[in-house]
Amino acid sequence: MIDRAVPSASGENVEAVLREELARGDAMAETVLPILRHLIAAEDSSVFSDEILARIRGMLADLANGLLDALAGGTGQRGGHVTGEAELLVRALIDNPALLSHLHALALEWQLTERLQLRLALDPVVSPLVQAMISSADGTTQGLAMTYLAAQARWCQAQRRMTLPPRELPGDLLHGLLLTVRALVGGAPEMTERTARMEAGIRQSYDEGASRLGLAARMITSLGGEAQAALSVAHAGVPLFLTALALGSGQARDTVVLSTHEAQLARLALALRSAGLEPGDVEKQFLALHPEVTLPAGFDRVGPDLAAAILSSGPPAGRYGA
Repeated sequence: MIDRAVPSASGENVEAVLREELARGDAMAETVLPILRHLIAAEDSSVFSDEILARIRGMLADLANGLLDALAGGTGQRGGHVTGEAELLVRALIDNPALLSHLHALALEWQLTERLQLRLALDPVVSPLVQAMISSADGTTQGLAMTYLAAQARWCQAQRRMTLPPRELPGDLLHGLLLTVRALVGGAPEMTERTARMEAGIRQSYDEGASRLGLAARMITSLGGEAQAALSVAHAGVPLFLTALALGSGQARDTVVLSTHEAQLARLALALRSAGLEPGDVEKQFLALHPEVTLPAGFDRVGPDLAAAILSSGPPAGRYGA
């Protein structure tokens, strides 16, 4: 078992142990969204003493206010709409499981970012990999790295304020937000026209490749055969490490973020191995992320193909709960 205690598994049954741990972690993940949805929608303010819940609620409120401001004509004055509209939209957004799982993943990513900044002195914006790419003699690489650095810095500031602009969402989630607003507005001709203008303006200015996550994916892709270097969290930094692991293991990034939680460590170990890391390097990443955890005996016998096969035996690698 992957746990704080040293496991008793032998090399022969490590596959069974990993499959059991993966199934247990995935079963836990299936309960995340229903519980999260209930807690965020709860009226009892004491629920939001938890940092993760407060951060998700803050991002939901910011998304709702941003969309309502755009609907009102983009005056730049936040909160000028009718009292209660934002809360109504927030409650509608809570019913979108894909959006909720994404915001949960962002909150977990920020929590991990802060933890590693404190424990490893890992800068949340400028990692060694980003520094190296900024110093590159190749102008394209340097420009991409500078653009990513600016986007990551903005995201860190937004997370400290518990906000998230709609333009930072993946395209499918932004599309879902716009459909939600359209459904809430109803069929009044004037509002239908205003909604159509708002949608057209947002869609026209939206560029997923220019979002923080889009830029991170472009950064990893640009590394080509050297992308393996991004599978070191201390070298790449949290966001690029998560993106590289998602691309390398064939999983959704939100699923990879959730796998860094202590209840999902079998998935994390299998993802690292399936992405091509040697067992010793997997141990190094666990030392950085979860120094109290020991990999099961015989893990070195689990090759990348077997790790990928075990991963594929679980739920689809889309957004968890989606």
